[in-house]
Amino acid sequence: MMTNILTTDNVKLNESFSGKEDAIRYVGAVLKDHGYVEESYIDEMLKREEITSTFMGNFVAIPHGTEDAKKAVNETGIAVVTVPDGVDFGDGNIVKLMIGIAGKGNDHLEILSQIAIVCSEEENIDKILSAETEEEVLAIFSEVN
Repeated sequence: MMTNILTTDNVKLNESFSGKEDAIRYVGAVLKDHGYVEESYIDEMLKREEITSTFMGNFVAIPHGTEDAKKAVNETGIAVVTVPDGVDFGDGNIVKLMIGIAGKGNDHLEILSQIAIVCSEEENIDKILSAETEEEVLAIFSEVN
């Protein structure tokens, strides 16, 4: 399933951000620019972050919208953004890999389980962060299938 919703266009390598809000807006814009979500979804991603951090550990954050954001999702998609210098997500939590998700219906549950499999191994995160091409990132996620 990951290969259908993750394309090289949705992978952005070696980005840098001044803060968490800029980073979340950026990953949300990748989803919006590729038609997965409406503009309003980005604001819901920021609201979600205020409710509870999407930082997952291992330098990974999974920004996504609130339950109210479902109506702003056109189709299921994910965006992967690497931030080699890291961005502070608060409380000393540094994020180097952001995986923005937008799930239609309950699709997000399967996406999250696949992301968890990939990101549970630090070796995979290191590979993603050191990837020189978008295709290398896709290959790491496609190994899950």
